[in-house]
Amino acid sequence: MKERLLDINQWAKIAGTEMSNFYLTDSSGHQVSRFAIDGDHIKIDIPGPGTVAGKGYDWVRIEQIITEELDGAEVLSITVRPSANPLNDKEDTAHFLTDEATSTFQVKRMGNTVSAEEHGRNEMPNTGTDNTLDNIRNVFVGWGAKIGLSYPQWKALVKGLLSIRA
Repeated sequence: MKERLLDINQWAKIAGTEMSNFYLTDSSGHQVSRFAIDGDHIKIDIPGPGTVAGKGYDWVRIEQIITEELDGAEVLSITVRPSANPLNDKEDTAHFLTDEATSTFQVKRMGNTVSAEEHGRNEMPNTGTDNTLDNIRNVFVGWGAKIGLSYPQWKALVKGLLSIRA
């Protein structure tokens, strides 16, 4: 399960859906084929138009990957935060949410029981960019995420992480 969570390039396949595609990049934004590490970025291709700042993609930075033992459970967590597009020098957040938001993906094993979760925090639409079209797009996509339109994506990923088919 841990390997599946760390294999960002396979998330769409693991989820069994093409709602969004995920591409692991290094800290400079260059696509890589390996497990994720702290400081990497994830380039996300969601349905519909992307941001100008992200050159068509939404970007998050992997803030931390933690492996720990909690109350007898083995836990792996990945926390990501919306970020600038690392392929250019601009500091504008290239994501539909502000950089105050975080998402934490977690797999946990306690004995023979394995679980997986996703937790979003501080999710507010990113309307402070210099591009009016990005701001409008971010309001609609952010609003959609807030009312649960991103839920099927994360539910499918979590279910896929636990599946023996993945």
